Amino acid sequence: MGMTTLCYIEKDGCYLMLHRIVKKHDVNKDKWIGVGGHFETGESPEECMFREVMEETGLTPITYRFCGIVTFLSDMGTEKEAQEWMCLYHIEEFYGEVKECDEGVLEWVKKEELVHLELWEGDRLFLRYLEERTPFFSLKLTYKKGCLLGASLDGKALEFFDLLDEKGEKTGRIKERSLVHEDGDPHGTAHIWVVRKTEKGFDLLLQKRSQNKDSFPGCYDISAAGHVAAGDTYMKTALRELSEELGMEATEEELHYIGMHQGIVKDNFYGKAFLNYEISAVYVYYAPMETVDFCLQKEEVEEVLWMDYTQVKQKIRAGELKHCIFMDELEQLGRYLQQPVM
Repeated sequence: MGMTTLCYIEKDGCYLMLHRIVKKHDVNKDKWIGVGGHFETGESPEECMFREVMEETGLTPITYRFCGIVTFLSDMGTEKEAQEWMCLYHIEEFYGEVKECDEGVLEWVKKEELVHLELWEGDRLFLRYLEERTPFFSLKLTYKKGCLLGASLDGKALEFFDLLDEKGEKTGRIKERSLVHEDGDPHGTAHIWVVRKTEKGFDLLLQKRSQNKDSFPGCYDISAAGHVAAGDTYMKTALRELSEELGMEATEEELHYIGMHQGIVKDNFYGKAFLNYEISAVYVYYAPMETVDFCLQKEEVEEVLWMDYTQVKQKIRAGELKHCIFMDELEQLGRYLQQPVM
């Protein structure tokens, strides 16, 4: 494993980015990255950082943060380039004038424009942690043929989804969850409506999302739902989510598939853009008539309640229910349950 520094120098809402277009044989060819390089014998991380910044930019850091360690694994480049531990620095004050760099072209780029550059996909993750001033972190990134296939933060694996086309077919690519929701990529989810027969028609089980959720906190939602992890199926996901969120153990035969649903949401949560394009398999699960003891996953679900199907629609239309339910999916459910059209 090689040891390198990777430094992001900030000024007036911009980062000094290096466009690697000079070297013919370069694992970073045509990519935009920060500045830095390999340790020389006997150097500490800070000594390497100061030297590389001076050599590549002509600048001298004054104030800086050692933000974290990035473990970079790839099947590309030399052995030294393909396996690296990168010491990540954020330089906030410096002196000197930017000079030409023999590694590529230096350019000040506004932070909000970085997403439009040719970046390593994993760089978008650690640049976000850097911007959010996340405490010192360890991020592991694994690439194959230039595509990010795995990532873990502080030893915990991050979620990856299969990317879908507009027909819901897998494209062969996978992507980390937060990046999917930033870019609005089509991906799969499973939706499970838990219902029970009543004299009037049907009650629906609504879950209230935890206040800690990264989207729609505290909103009433489908009984259970979840993303289809890379390599998983809709049915496997549906059974897992029923068990994890509600403590309900079901079989494949007990889940009734009623169709697919496409939902697109553009919103903003905690100051971050949220663009969700989900293609969902929708299921119905008929709850037993006896009292059900739910075991709620507190990290996901604050509470559950039963509500008559017609009442749910009325409250949503009247703006009396804080929710994140797709109205066309609710009507899709109503047609399946043969509920009167309102």
